[in-house]
Amino acid sequence: MGDTLHLMRSLATEGIALKELDRAAESYIRSKGGRPTFKGYHGFPASLCLSLNHEVVHGIPNGRKLKKGDILSIDCGCTLDGWVGDAAITVAVEPISVELSKLIAITSESLAAGIAAARVGQRLGDIGAAIEGAVNPHRYGIVREYCGHGVGKELHEDPQVPNYGAAGSGPRIQSGWCLALEPMVNLGGDAVHTLADGWTVVTSDGKHSAHCEHSIAITDTGTEILTLCSDGSQP
Repeated sequence: MGDTLHLMRSLATEGIALKELDRAAESYIRSKGGRPTFKGYHGFPASLCLSLNHEVVHGIPNGRKLKKGDILSIDCGCTLDGWVGDAAITVAVEPISVELSKLIAITSESLAAGIAAARVGQRLGDIGAAIEGAVNPHRYGIVREYCGHGVGKELHEDPQVPNYGAAGSGPRIQSGWCLALEPMVNLGGDAVHTLADGWTVVTSDGKHSAHCEHSIAITDTGTEILTLCSDGSQP
């Protein structure tokens, strides 16, 4: 999973078409014995969700080519031996503005904060509160219509894991839970809407958005990130 995203990061350069990235991801996943989880899921037509600039999530890969100054959310699902992994990164086509670099960095930091809060005996609301606490000082918007979720044999399982919330609220986190945490953070306001294609979610104010995600396992001895690269590094 992480290796696929690492490959996409290396390929996401000026001039490449989004469809080319999607084809490369599918080819790589299948070469490793996996299956692209997103392809055909509720009719989704591609292996990756590729969301460009003001697109938040669920963008459909097309013939658009990346250009300098773009940021691209790459969301990938892979099923291997019956188990699903779900992860996302936001990459930059350099050079990008300082404010966009900061947006990506804070989104990544908010994911790390959520993962740190995901411990046995803590409350589910502690995760959302940690993510929100990392974002709010920067006055960014947090997408509320879409959230993290359980992940396992299926792509979307219970419980839902919002990217905001009150610390100490919700059910206690249990050993054995597998969760996909995925903050979506907007340069502007919270509001989003879905385009006429029925999939692509965009910011309502047209400002850029970033998205980061990992699948994690909660154990009695700590939290394991399941979607790192095979060498243990971040994708």
